[in-house]
Amino acid sequence: MSVRSQILAAAAATTTIVGAGTVAPPLASAATPACGPGCIAVFSPEFGTHGDPQFVEAVLDGVGTVGQPLVLQRASSSDPSEDFLPRGGLVSDFFATGMVSAAVNGHYGSLRAAQLEYAPSGVASGLCVGLASTAYEDEPLGLQPCSVPETTVWIVDTADSPATAAEGYSPLVNGSTTDFTHPFAMTYPADAAPTDEPAPQIHVSRLHFCEHADPAERAVPDRQLWGTLLGVLE
Repeated sequence: MSVRSQILAAAAATTTIVGAGTVAPPLASAATPACGPGCIAVFSPEFGTHGDPQFVEAVLDGVGTVGQPLVLQRASSSDPSEDFLPRGGLVSDFFATGMVSAAVNGHYGSLRAAQLEYAPSGVASGLCVGLASTAYEDEPLGLQPCSVPETTVWIVDTADSPATAAEGYSPLVNGSTTDFTHPFAMTYPADAAPTDEPAPQIHVSRLHFCEHADPAERAVPDRQLWGTLLGVLE
């Protein structure tokens, strides 16, 4: 089996990208029936839980074009703008296919990572959640060709927030980051809510740590934490 096939097989076999094996089976998830059980929903613990995610990552207005913004909106089984297919594996797998750098592999190689391909109603678009360029502070998330290396790969950074990883929530570090002390991670804007108009765009920012004397209890703020669910909203 090729490395690429291994990555896709890992995605199909994994119950969740964030917190796999650490949380109970979800009570609810978010995808359309056409997208089915293989589709993934990404949500923030700032606004929801595994049992009730409330708001999930979505493509603004459902428009599948390069650069289209990523936002949070109300979880719905009838909204194809929330349909994403995970391409999951280890960071080392993505390195083997040229999708992340040697430096990223050297720091995160044993951790899980994924691309999130926009697949409205289960139809793969070839566009993934990503960045238009190498990560920088407050760079917004938009759809990018899944073939673009680094900026379309998201690393499940359990090591930097071990206290929350046990609960199924972890930072998602962009694969283009070059700062491994305060890496650029998926972030929901401060003082914003998914119900705001216009919808706030998700971006990346450097990880901010809630300091704790015990390294095992270190965590990051909820707006830099993410959980995932597979399947159709019940």
